[in-house]
Parts: sequence; C-alpha cells; structure tokens
Amino acid sequence: MMHNFFLSVDVQTWTYILVGITFSLYIGIAIWSRAGSTKDFYVAGGGVSPLANGMATAADWMSAASFISMAGIISFSGYDGSVYLMGWTGGYVLLALLLAPYLRKFGKFTVPDFIGDRYYSKTARIVAVFCALLVSFTYVAGQMRGVGVVFSRFLEVDIDTGVIIGMLIVLFYAVLGGMKGITYTQVAQYCVLIFAFMVPAIFISIQMTGNPIPQLGFGDTLSDGSGTYLLDKLDGLSTELGFSEYTNGSKSMIDVFAITLALMVGTAGLPHVIVRFFTVKRVKDARKSAGIALLLIVILYTTAPAVSVFARTNLIETVSNQPYATVPEWFKKWEATGLIAFTDKNNDGLIQYVADESINELTVDRDIMVLANPEIAKLPNWVIALVAAGGLAAALSTAAGLLLVISASVSHDLVKKIIKPNISEKGELIAARLSAVGAVCVAGYFGINPPGFVAAVVALAFGLAAASFFPAIILGIFYKRMNKEGAIAGMIVGITAMLLYMIKYKLGWFDDVVPDKSEWWFGISPEGFGAVAMVLNFVVSIVVMKFTKAPPAEVQEIVENIRIPSGAGEAVQH
Repeated sequence: MMHNFFLSVDVQTWTYILVGITFSLYIGIAIWSRAGSTKDFYVAGGGVSPLANGMATAADWMSAASFISMAGIISFSGYDGSVYLMGWTGGYVLLALLLAPYLRKFGKFTVPDFIGDRYYSKTARIVAVFCALLVSFTYVAGQMRGVGVVFSRFLEVDIDTGVIIGMLIVLFYAVLGGMKGITYTQVAQYCVLIFAFMVPAIFISIQMTGNPIPQLGFGDTLSDGSGTYLLDKLDGLSTELGFSEYTNGSKSMIDVFAITLALMVGTAGLPHVIVRFFTVKRVKDARKSAGIALLLIVILYTTAPAVSVFARTNLIETVSNQPYATVPEWFKKWEATGLIAFTDKNNDGLIQYVADESINELTVDRDIMVLANPEIAKLPNWVIALVAAGGLAAALSTAAGLLLVISASVSHDLVKKIIKPNISEKGELIAARLSAVGAVCVAGYFGINPPGFVAAVVALAFGLAAASFFPAIILGIFYKRMNKEGAIAGMIVGITAMLLYMIKYKLGWFDDVVPDKSEWWFGISPEGFGAVAMVLNFVVSIVVMKFTKAPPAEVQEIVENIRIPSGAGEAVQH
C-alpha cells in the first residue's frame, strides 16, 4: 500500500511536500532562536559548539555553486573542471591553518571590523566595507540564480518568480534570527543538502556500475558485463560526438594554476565564511570547527566528479541521435524552463548533439545537470524532489550567510563605527535588519539579471575576495610593521585591477563584444585573475609600507598578542 503511494505521487507534489517540510523546519528554527541582541545577531552570542559550527560552516560554504553548478561544470569541461575541486577544498585548509584561530583571538564581529581596528583607520574600514559588499553581492547573485533555477523547474514557475520566492524566505529567517537563527538553520540545511546529494549518487552508482560508493563507482567497470570502464565509455561517447576526451584538459597550465590559487586564497578571504569563526567560544574551538567543516565538505566534493560523469553519460545516451518525438518527460519539463533547448536545423526530427556548433541542435544549461540527473536516470519521484530540496538548502544557507555579512557591514561597520558612534543597541539592531532588507532586494535584482551561470559568478566573487582581503588579513596577522597606508593602497589597487579585468574580459563593457581568450593577459582567464590581483596587492602594500611610518606601539602589541599560543585555548572574548 505504502509502496504504491510512493510510486503514484508525481514529482511536483513530492517537491511541495519535501520543500514545505524543510522550509517549515528552517522557519521554525529561526523563530526558536531569534536574535535578542546585536551579539546574537552578528555572532550568535559567541557560544556555538564546534560540531554545530562545523556543520553550519559547511552549509554556508557549500552554496548553490557547490551543489548545483560544480558537478555541472565538471560534466561539461571534464578534467578542466577539477580546478574548482582543488581550489575550493585547498582554500579551506589555508583558512583553518592561517586565519581562523588568529581572527577568533582578535575577537571582532566582522572582517571590516578586524581591518578597521588592526589598521587603526576609518578609511581602511570604509575600503573593507566596500570590498565586503562587492564580494557578497557578486556571490549572492549566484545563489539567487540557483534558487530561481530550482523553483522554475520543480514548482513550474518562471525563474524570476522563483527568485522572488527565494528572496522572501531568506529575508524572513535572516532578518528575524540573525547569525543565531542562521547558524542552527544551516545545521539543518547541511543535513538536507548532503542527504539530497548522496542518495541519488548512490542509486545511480549502483545502477551503472554495481558499486554503492559513488567515489569508487565512477572509476569502476560498467555493470552490463562488458568489462568496459565507465570513464573509457564516456571518453568514447565524447569523441564520437566531436567533443574532446573527457579525461583530458584543454586549459593552459598557467590558467589552471591561477584559477586554483585565486579560489584558494579567495576562500580564505571570504567574509561570510570568516565570520563563522567568531561564533565559537574559544580559539581552539575555531580550529576544531574548521577541521569538522572540512571533513563534512569533502563528502560532497569527492562525490561531485562521480555525479558529473554519471550525468554526462546518461545525458548523451538518452538524447543523442534520439527522435525528438519520443524524448522522455523530463526533457519537456526542462525545456519549458528554457534551460535546455532543441532546434531542428536539418528537419530530420532527430536530436543532433555534437561539438560542431554549426550542426549541433541541443543547448544544455550547465546548471541543470545535478537537478536533472535523477530524472534522466529514471529514479523514483521522491528522490528527484529531494534533490530540489537539497539545491534550495544549499543556495538559501549561503544566501543567508551573505546577507548577514552585508547587513553587519552596513549597520556595525558604517553606522555604528563611522556615521553614528553613539547609536543604541536597539537602533543598531534595527539598522542591521533594514540593511538586510535592502540587500535582499539588490540580490534579487542580480538573481533575475545574472552575469553568467552560477559557478562562474561565484568564481568571480572568490577572485574579488583574493584581490582585496587576503593580503590585508595575512599581513595584518603576521607582519606587525604593516601599516594603514600600505593596507589601504594594496586593497584599492587589488580590487580595482580585478574589477577592471572582470568588466573587460568577462562582461565586455569596454568593447562591443566580450574579448576572446587570445586577448587574456598571460593567458589567464577572468576567474583566475584574482591570483594576479592578489600578488599586485601584496607588492603595493609592502612597497607603500616601506616609505611610510610604522603603526603605533599599541597596534604592534595587539599583533604580538594575536599570535601567542600560550593559554590560547582559554582566550575567551569578553
């Protein structure tokens, strides 16, 4: 009886059920843990356990780009997509070792707070606020786009309506609960997103290779008894259609290096991830939660290449050279969203899916691969709906974290520290909530008019973080001679270089068209240019510092104290 019920309910109903349950859970948690003070709002009162913080950090970190887009990129670019895996996980190690414990010991609410105090300057704080807003808005645009993609397919509304629904949900629990509400909501969202990512991956791995562990399945032989390895089969399918071999890369070595480096140091400079380390009680808890988060993230990151191989193989086998009249139902559903499109160029009724653009008749948006994967593999409807709930959990958890950074930057760093220093705690909380409302509206606009697919937009945010924050934070912690003039000059030069390169080579604003690869500097793509801008920031910072006076003695004293390990485990923020 129960089995028949599970099979008879359609995808849309399942989506309403699962999304409804998970959203009720998030909103319930936000109401239960609503913020009563600014400390609750900014850093959850500073009393979160390392395990809860590790899970929340993992959810905050694994955005729509990780859940929806990363496997999509890898499924289209094959070996070249591995830069995202290396850069994003490598950056986490860097963050855990180099920054998290020291920033926790400094004990401030936000990254601009650290920069403003460490560089004893309002100008430094304003520059940092500008950079934090720029990074966060670029990043949140990608999340809103992800939310729109999920809603548009599974609730069968257009992408713009999907973005607006997502905006309202995030606004509710970010404004009400602040960091306290977001932290415990993100713990729930981690559980939802990891379950939603792993269940279909395990199902499809068993279906295709007989191996229940997807990480091993994608390097295994097919279960059809042919003895062919799955990756060899995919290489064969790819070359037959004129695509390059899946397991070979086409990016230049310098570009792979630059993108990986930009993603790594960008991770270590991301304000919404750094702020998570201010929510724990002690310095050693910051280290612990970074380690826990890394382990939890690795579960998804090691599965993504397998998911991309399964999805790509199934897509080619299901649609290539098949009559359009008999395409499965999932194809028609995605077609309605505009994210997959068929144009019959030779009027033979067959879908020609090949590398040669002049005869290719199928366009597929990379962002649909993870979401469509269970449908292509004919998995049960509840699994398909579960993936939709997971995609929303990933996008919403990160969007909420980013909104908090934006509202804290405005209310704490601009209003409280610069515009109106004697504002009451209640006034500051109102300012934080109002700025979150403003931020959601801007984020929604970018979600409706995005500058690219989800992961590309997010990669640019990492480049901006690498170009602006990373050198200022590293030099601020490890080099006590570093002064405000150097830091300010470095941040301005770094962020300006990254912005100009992005505008010219990614958005094509200075030209009528976006310039092609041959015009890139040193062959480095806009996603990788953050690494160059970061080096520029370091050089400018140190050169300017050499010609200007040393910071005051008390600032040098603070820097000395941040790095003292003795009794560091007991260093609690007062």
